[in-house]
Amino acid sequence: MGLTPGSAGLGAVGAERYITGDGGEFVVALAGNPNVGKSTLFNALTGMNQHTGNWAGKTVACARGGFSTARRHYRLVDIPGCYSLLAHSTEEEVARDFICFGGADAVAVVCDAGCLERNLNLVLQILEIRGSVLVCVNLLDEAGRRGIRVDLDALSAALGVPAVGTVARNGKTLSAFAGGLDTLKRAPAASAPPVRYAPAVEAALGPLEAAVGAELGGAVPARWAALRLLEGDGALLRSLKDYLGRDVAADPAVAAALSGAWDALAQAGYTPDTLRDEIATAVVHRAEEICRGAVRGGGSSDRDRRLDRIFTSRVTGFPVMLLLLGGIMWLTIQGANYPSALLSDAFSSLEAPLTRLLAALGAPAWLQGALVQGAYRVLAWVVSVMLPPMAIFFPLFTLLEDAGYLPRVAYNLDRPFHRCRACGKQSLTLCMGFGCNAAGVVGCRIIDSPRERLLAVLTNNFAPCNGRFPALIVMLTLFFAGSGALSSLGAAGLLTGVILIGVAATFLATRLLSATVLRGVPSSFTIEMPPYRAPQVGRVIVRSIFDRTLFVLGRAAAVAAPAGLLLWGLANLQVGGISLMGRCTVFLDPVGRLMGLDGVILLAFLLGFPANEIVLPIIVMAYVSGGTLKELGGLAEMKALLVANGWTAQTAVCFVLFSLMHWPCSTTLLTIRRETGSAKWTALAAALPTAMGFIACVLVHWAAGILQ
Repeated sequence: MGLTPGSAGLGAVGAERYITGDGGEFVVALAGNPNVGKSTLFNALTGMNQHTGNWAGKTVACARGGFSTARRHYRLVDIPGCYSLLAHSTEEEVARDFICFGGADAVAVVCDAGCLERNLNLVLQILEIRGSVLVCVNLLDEAGRRGIRVDLDALSAALGVPAVGTVARNGKTLSAFAGGLDTLKRAPAASAPPVRYAPAVEAALGPLEAAVGAELGGAVPARWAALRLLEGDGALLRSLKDYLGRDVAADPAVAAALSGAWDALAQAGYTPDTLRDEIATAVVHRAEEICRGAVRGGGSSDRDRRLDRIFTSRVTGFPVMLLLLGGIMWLTIQGANYPSALLSDAFSSLEAPLTRLLAALGAPAWLQGALVQGAYRVLAWVVSVMLPPMAIFFPLFTLLEDAGYLPRVAYNLDRPFHRCRACGKQSLTLCMGFGCNAAGVVGCRIIDSPRERLLAVLTNNFAPCNGRFPALIVMLTLFFAGSGALSSLGAAGLLTGVILIGVAATFLATRLLSATVLRGVPSSFTIEMPPYRAPQVGRVIVRSIFDRTLFVLGRAAAVAAPAGLLLWGLANLQVGGISLMGRCTVFLDPVGRLMGLDGVILLAFLLGFPANEIVLPIIVMAYVSGGTLKELGGLAEMKALLVANGWTAQTAVCFVLFSLMHWPCSTTLLTIRRETGSAKWTALAAALPTAMGFIACVLVHWAAGILQ
C-alpha cells in the first residue's frame, strides 16, 4: 500500500476549536499514553508536512499533518499524551476535549505492546465515546525481546474495533496502520458499552441515561454523559456545556433523574468517592480480562532492572547523575570552543564590507557605528557564543530523554522536592532550564497542581541557561581551572559544582515559597518508567536543532540587535564629557562594591537583561573605555584586563554567584508573564533570585574581608 505525505487542507488548531473533514479528507485524532511512540508514528507518516498550533484558549501545542493512501486523504492531529480522559493537567484536558468534541472522524489510539494492560484503560474510556477507533499496538520489537506476544485478532475481537501492530521506527509497518484506518467509517458513538459496572451502578444509570439522551439528542453518547454527571467531573462538564451551548444538568428532567440516581446509589452504600473508585476499578478489571486473552509472556527486562539498580539506587543514583552532568558540561565546553572561534572570525570578516556598503549608501558615520559596531556586533557575539554550546547541549540532553533516562532523574529528585513541598516533576523542568529558562518555564505545564506549577515557574531561573554558560566558563577557567590540557576538564568540574549550587538554591527558594506565599501540601504523582531504548541519533539531532536550538537562538537574536543599539548609544553619547555609560557605572559603584563587584559589572548585568550572552562583552567594552563592543585576543589578555581593573578571585566568585542568581532575561520574563497571566508573579520571579544573589554576594564579600 503506497503512502504519500501531504498537507492539503491543513487547518490551524489554534484558529478553530473543532476540526471537521473537508470532502474526502478524514480527520484522525492520534491519542495515547506518553512514551508509546505516538509522535514517532506521526512523524513517520506525515514527514515534513506538519504544522503546530496552540489549542484555542490554551498554551498547549497540537501538531497536525497529512498523508494519503489509495483510498483517502488523512489529516492526523497529534494530541498531547494522556493516561486517562479524567484530565489532571492542561495537556490532558486538551487531549480529552479533542477526542470528545474536536470533530475528528476517528481516533487512533497508540499503545505500548510491552504494557498493553495499562494502555487499555485509555482505549476503553475512548470506546465509551467513539465507535470509530483503531487500536495501534506499537513497539512490538521491544515487547518481543522481553518475551511478550500480542494476539491482535483476539484483541480486536475483545474490543470490537480493528487492532494493528506496528514498529513506528520501521517504515515497513506503517502500511498496516494505514490499512487499519482505511477500514474505519465515521461512527460517532460506540455500538455497545465496552465496560459494565456493578449492578447497583448500572441500575442507577439506566433512568439517568434515558433522560440525558432525550436532552442531548445524539450530540454525544448518553451513557457516557450520564456517567460524567454521576462522577461530577466539573472540568469536563464545563467543556460539555461549552460544546453544546447549554447546561445539560440544568434540564429539569435530567436534574430529577440525577437526584433519583444518587438516592439509589446512596441506598446501595455509594458515596461520590466510592463511585469514582468503582468506575475506575471496572475499567482496570476489564483491561486485565482482555489482556488475559490477548497477551502472552511478559515480565520486566532483566537489562532494564540492572540499569535501574544503578540509575535509581540511593547509593549510586546521584553519583551517576553528577557524572553524566559533568560529562555533558565537558563535551559542551570542549566541543564549543573551535566552532565559536570560527563563527566569530566569520562574523568579524563581514564588518568591513558592511561598513563599506553603508558608506556607499550615504549613511552618516554615527549610523554606521550604531548599525555595525552596535547592533551587528552584539548580534554576532550572541550567535557565535550561544549557537555552538546549544548545538551540543540540546542534542545531548535530548539523547538522554530519548534513551529513557530523564524519568529516572525525576524519580531520584522526587524525595528532595517533596521535602520542599513541591512536585518531583519539577526536576524535569529544572533540566529543561539548563538549555533555556524560557523553555523550562513552558515545560512547567506538565505539573498538574497549579500551586506546584507556579513554584516550578518562579524557581526555574536558578538553573543556569546556555546564555550564562560562556561567562561562567570563562570566569572559572581564568581564575580557578588553570591552563593546559586539563583546563576544560577542570572548568567542567567547577561548572558542575556551580550547577549544584543552583539546584540547592532551587530547593531553598522552593521551600521558602512553600512556607510563605505558596503554602500547601505536596501532591503525589505517578511517573512511568519507560524501557531503556537506543536513541535515534539522527532524528534527535534534527529535532533538537530545529525545535530547540534554532528556536531559542532566534528569540535571543531578536533582542540582541536592539540591545546593541542601546549599548552603542550609552557608550557614545556624552554629557559633560563623560559617556552615559560612565555616569551609570559611577552611580552603581557603591552598590556593586557592597556586593564585591563594581559599577561596571552591575551595569553590565542590567544592560544584559535582553540577553545574558552580552554581559561579559559589556564589561570588556567599559574597561577599555571604547564606544564599541570589544573582543580580546585570548583568555590571558582578558584576565590581564580584569586584574588591572581590580578583579580578584573573590570578584570572580561574586560574579559567578550573581550570574547564577539574578533576574531572568527578557525572554524568560515575558514567558513567565504569559504562562502565569500575572504581573505580580512575574515581578516575584525577578525579585526572588535577585535578592538571593545580592545576599549571597554580600556574604561572600563580608567573609572575604574578615579572612584577609
